[in-house]
Amino acid sequence: MKLYDIMKIPIFDQAKLIAGHKGLEQEVYTVNMMDAPDIIHFLKRNELLVTSAYHFKDDMYALRELIIQMKKQGCTALGIKTKRFLQEIPEEIISLADEIYFPIIELPFDIGLGDLVNQTLSYILDMRTNELHQAMQIHQQFSNHILSGKGINMILENLSSIIQLPVVLLDYHLRPISEYNNTKASIQSLKKFFINGRKLPLSTIEIVTFSLLTKTRDTVSIFPIFTQNNQYSYLVIDGFISPLNRSMVLAVEQAANVLAFELIKEHSLRQYSRRIQDEFFTNVINSVFSTQNEIINLGKEFNLSFDQKYICIIGKIDIKEFTMSFMEYQEEKDLIYDLIEEELNSYTANVHLFIKDDMYVLLVNCDGIWRQTEKERMISLLKKIQVKIYTYFQKSISFGIANSSEQLLHISHSFKEATDAFYYGEISGSKEFIEIYQAKEISAILRMIPQEQLKKFYESTLHSLANENEKDHAVLLHTLSVYLETHCAISETAKRLFLHRNTVIYRLEKCEEILGRNIKDPNETLQLRIAFRIKPLIHV
Repeated sequence: MKLYDIMKIPIFDQAKLIAGHKGLEQEVYTVNMMDAPDIIHFLKRNELLVTSAYHFKDDMYALRELIIQMKKQGCTALGIKTKRFLQEIPEEIISLADEIYFPIIELPFDIGLGDLVNQTLSYILDMRTNELHQAMQIHQQFSNHILSGKGINMILENLSSIIQLPVVLLDYHLRPISEYNNTKASIQSLKKFFINGRKLPLSTIEIVTFSLLTKTRDTVSIFPIFTQNNQYSYLVIDGFISPLNRSMVLAVEQAANVLAFELIKEHSLRQYSRRIQDEFFTNVINSVFSTQNEIINLGKEFNLSFDQKYICIIGKIDIKEFTMSFMEYQEEKDLIYDLIEEELNSYTANVHLFIKDDMYVLLVNCDGIWRQTEKERMISLLKKIQVKIYTYFQKSISFGIANSSEQLLHISHSFKEATDAFYYGEISGSKEFIEIYQAKEISAILRMIPQEQLKKFYESTLHSLANENEKDHAVLLHTLSVYLETHCAISETAKRLFLHRNTVIYRLEKCEEILGRNIKDPNETLQLRIAFRIKPLIHV
């Protein structure tokens, strides 16, 4: 409650504000009465203090110090009864109060301080009770919408009608979850603000209001909605919500509380549905299902037609963030999934999205032949996804694309092509690549050789270096593969790996030491290149 509201209470009819008029907008949370000189140690922020001035009748310096200390502690105002112990408030005290914008109220002689404190506290309590009652009514109203199945849209519609402003609910990346009334221009301006990973300090504030850099200088108020694991959405009001307008703030706060629970529920349902879908795809790839009918019937639940042909695409984040906890990694993976899913909605053909381990798997509907125009359109979309992921997460993602389309029963072949394409892009040392599978002659020939023979050749060629679990072996193996892919050019290898030339030389010498081979010898390098081509075929 503001000080100017307090001044409207009947018991303050004869009171007069004689100093600090610019402090009338300050909040009053409680009222206290001075009965000891050391009262300052017991005062709280936003407190109104009333006194008979008995302790100051002969000590103006003490009164001056009290006012200064009250201002420092964030007290709201000082009410002084005159014509009893203090005939009038000195001009020097009034000047001080005006200077520091601290309100001083002159109280009439015939008002009892006890009555004044009781009536003011009663008035504040009544106002707080009314606010609480209003909040409970609004909360009940919003909760009923959820319980009756009307969902988020009805809450936003109701909130918009209460505050008379357009409302939109945005997700973590400022994409509309739901909206009521037109707020598209404001959203686009917000997206520009959040580009390149810029974020609001939501951990320290409850509401932020700012003007957009548009011709009309539109004002937007943002309320963060915190859900599980520090993920949050934004409740955006297309207009100014003053923190001093308690009724509007209460309405928005109650809407935010109910929306948080609904978002948690929807997130849990999506996670469950996604987990079932991912499990189905993994089982298809791993040939877990015993009958064809089982795949057909379960595929229908995920809108996957048995007769339809699909092109498989896999995507992986280039560099894993080992400093992240498991929960942080899962949260980021889900957010990236949501971002990819949102971008796929703009593609003309149907695309199904799955997660398998650390891979994002896309199944693109295909009529049998993947036309060049469709391929180019998909590559353009994948590049757009790469830009978005780097913008929001500062991470790069690469893609491997299969070249042949398969029906659902044989989708593992297309998946294998996509993973092979990704592997070939990866061993080249590139980042943020899009690699399309090309049937390589040597790969086709190697597939004709029994797996056991391939594995023996791989292990005998790379010896103990083939054990990537050993310390540094994975790094050395990757360095060696890039070195061979760049035709044994040390400078190009260093460039692709973002390493110093001497570091590459050191690693290659280490490889020679472990392998017991001269990696500059053409026959040796040929065997090593073949071993690296065998690696994806034996699932190492």
